[in-house]
Parts: sequence; C-alpha cells; structure tokens
Amino acid sequence: MTDSTSADERIRWQVQPSWLGQVLVAWSTQGVCAILMADDDESTLAELQARFPGAQRLSAETAIHPWVSAVLDLIDQPMRHQAHEMSFPLDVGGTPFQQSVWTALRQIPPGQTVSYSELAQRLGQPRAVRAVAGACAANVLAVAIPCHRVVRRDGSLSGYRWGLSRKQALLAREASV
Repeated sequence: MTDSTSADERIRWQVQPSWLGQVLVAWSTQGVCAILMADDDESTLAELQARFPGAQRLSAETAIHPWVSAVLDLIDQPMRHQAHEMSFPLDVGGTPFQQSVWTALRQIPPGQTVSYSELAQRLGQPRAVRAVAGACAANVLAVAIPCHRVVRRDGSLSGYRWGLSRKQALLAREASV
C-alpha cells in the first residue's frame, strides 16, 4: 500500500455492514490494502479516494469477495483469529518503522492490550513513543493490524482513527469472549 498510486494501479473494493458500522475492504493485486470503518458508505469511499488518489478505484459489487468475508469474520469473531495468521494477504506499504510497528501490533493477541511506551520498548526504541502512536494513526487496515489494542500507559483509551466508541467496542468484544 502506498500513498502515491499510479493511474494504472487498480484498487477493488466492497462495502459491507457489520456490527461496527459500514466496513470498506479494498485490495490490490498484492492483497488487502485498506479496511476502513464509518457510519455510512460515503465516508468510507471518501477516505478510500483520499488514500489512493491516483489509482483506479473499482467497485466489486458482485458476490462478496472471499477476503471481504474473511475481514468480516475477523471483526465478528476476533478470538478465532491471530492477526499474524490471517487467511488473506496484506498489502501494507508504509515506512520501515511503520512496518515494524504494524508487525508488532499483529503479535498482540485478541483480548490483550499494550501501552504505546510498552510497544516502543518491544521495538527496542523506548524513546519512540510518539512515533509508535503516529504509526498506529497511519494504519488503514483496521482489525487486521490491531492498533485498537494500544492504550495509554494508565490503561485509558486514546485516539483511534475510526472513533473511540469503535475502539472501546472492539476491546470489550475481545475481553468478553
């Protein structure tokens, strides 16, 4: 996944309802490149357009794509999945540092949380707390890269790209199973 896309790059997408609202799943030839959540289709489509401004964005409105089904299953039943063992490939892009943060996030089991500072320490960069938070904020692969499992040092919730209520709901669902 890259911020600069070429006009010949094709991004296919589908929007489906979930208990968290509308979920847009987009994929390239390399794998799922965006999982976006919003209250309405228009918001998810606007975010997709902003994320991939140069790409051809093609709706895949036929039967639900298997990767879309897998993402919805990941949202519905997070305890059945380890994010590092997903049934669909990811097209993550990002900087090397972001990729290291996202890899570390995928190692956090459902039902557990870590603080931004703990995650920075796990990466061997204890002073990179703000950079870790920035990498979490740059993540466009909701639930597949589970940045919702990162909290403040005191355990309280902090920002989440798709809203604190969704972050709280995801954590509550994972904790209740």
